[in-house]
Amino acid sequence: MEARMRGRGKVVLPAVVAAVVQVGAGGQANAHWHGSGARALDVLGYVLLLVGPGLLLLRRAYPRAVFYAVLGVTLAYLALGYGYGPVFLALVIAFLAAGHRGSRWYTYPVVPLGYLLMVWPAPLVRGHPTNYWQIVGLFAWLSVLVALAEGIRQRRAVVIARWQRAEAAQRNEQAERARAEAEREQRATRERLAIARELHDVLAHSLSLINVQSSVALELLDRKPEQAATALAAIKSASRDALGEVHALLQSIRAGTETVAAPTSPAVRIGDPDALLAPARTAGLDVRTEVTGDPVRLPAVLDVAAARIVQESLTNVLRHAPGASAVVGVHYSPTELTLTIENTAPTNTPQPSTTPGGNGIPGMIERAHALNGTLSANPLPTNGFRVTAHLPIPQETR
Repeated sequence: MEARMRGRGKVVLPAVVAAVVQVGAGGQANAHWHGSGARALDVLGYVLLLVGPGLLLLRRAYPRAVFYAVLGVTLAYLALGYGYGPVFLALVIAFLAAGHRGSRWYTYPVVPLGYLLMVWPAPLVRGHPTNYWQIVGLFAWLSVLVALAEGIRQRRAVVIARWQRAEAAQRNEQAERARAEAEREQRATRERLAIARELHDVLAHSLSLINVQSSVALELLDRKPEQAATALAAIKSASRDALGEVHALLQSIRAGTETVAAPTSPAVRIGDPDALLAPARTAGLDVRTEVTGDPVRLPAVLDVAAARIVQESLTNVLRHAPGASAVVGVHYSPTELTLTIENTAPTNTPQPSTTPGGNGIPGMIERAHALNGTLSANPLPTNGFRVTAHLPIPQETR
């Protein structure tokens, strides 16, 4: 509201000043020219002196039209025989208003044309021949007028350019803020998905072991209590490990304030096969490892993914191939980590499961694809099963 009032003031004040000056000084100026044959200032003359300033109120909305209209009023004033005087003040303001807006071709050519008319033939027609100093002075005055209009035009161009640069910088800043916010949100989403996947794998692996061992314990509780005790010990160990890993994941979630903090160190590692295979061995699976190539330090996300693939594969062996033996092959090369989990044919009939089918193989494939790798799971002609994963090793860790 305050800015609007200031804008109106800038429009109204020059028009009022022009009206006061033209009407107040117009009578004296016309009296000076009256002795030279100028027409006495009458009602029509005063109306013409007021019409020009009145038109200035519209100069911001219609700068070119107002300039031409004020020019016509001024020419009419002079053509009716009134004397020279402050009638040119409204024309000067109208010219400056139109000169710094739009094309110069619609306003600047009027200046030399007006100069020629005021030098010749207008003075001769009215019987007021001009001398050399009047010609030079009028030329200098009109040159200053054009220079002033051009200065205002250039200043307006600079102001507009600065405003446009500031607006562009503000838009860029807002875009950068929005992009950064989107990236933070995407990063948080990826971290949440990573934690959710970890939590799912921990619980699925541990609960699958517990389910298999509980079935074995129930089956052997009456006939072979010693083996049932071993199965219950495996359940205790698997549940303890699962609680530890879930606790670590929950701490990772609580550690984030604005974003979720994904685990930075793996709970299980492919580089520690004894710890990795301990739950499966405790559950009674005969499994051995074959490590080839030169082991390298792997990124945490790759290390965890490889370990989870091995765990899930061995869990599937326990569930679907009881009595089978398994071999876990880990091959390091300069460009990728290759995992091979192969089991023999089952020697016993699988225990009936109390849990529905899981998401084991699709989950492993999803993990491999997330690391730009591949995973295949296929049965063998010997009634065994083989899982093969190829996981690229990032360049910076080589």
